[in-house]
Amino acid sequence: MANNDIIIKALRAVGEEDAEYLVSLIGSTPGFPKEGIIFRDFMPVLADARGLDILMRGFAATLPVAPEDFDVVAGLESRGFLFGPALASRFGKGFVAIRKAGKLPPPVFAESYDLEYGSASVEVEQNAIHPGERVLIVDDLIATGGTARAGADLIKKAGGIVAGFSFLMELDGLDGCSRLSEAPISTLIAMPA
Repeated sequence: MANNDIIIKALRAVGEEDAEYLVSLIGSTPGFPKEGIIFRDFMPVLADARGLDILMRGFAATLPVAPEDFDVVAGLESRGFLFGPALASRFGKGFVAIRKAGKLPPPVFAESYDLEYGSASVEVEQNAIHPGERVLIVDDLIATGGTARAGADLIKKAGGIVAGFSFLMELDGLDGCSRLSEAPISTLIAMPA
């Protein structure tokens, strides 16, 4: 995928100059965490005041649903915690953390899911989501969709409704968005896997 293809989604949200600047901050490390994977590092975006501002404006401009169509933002551990609260605050919403198993005090709802090398589980506190509450799920990237799928199932188990999914990056070719068909999805940037 050409650099121009990567920028196109962000371009629509924040303009050409800011889109190019945002993408220039995202690092790529081939072979990490294992051979055959390109690690996409957006931490330099957070360390840069202009980059962080562009990121948050981009997230806000590309919501998959209108702000009045969700009640709370849920961030997936761990990088969804970094910008989920800021996004929630921007729209006058609360924030709920979807954590890895064993990180929250009981009582919790839990949801397990398969990974290529085993299984994992995510949890949410039982009193964090109220029945019928509409939840926007936020994370840094969508790859195969396993964690986001488990987060959506967890929201439903807690009595909430998945209003949409919002990701900074989509890794093309991994088809993760197809696992999240029940609600609208937005991504700010698409990059090759």
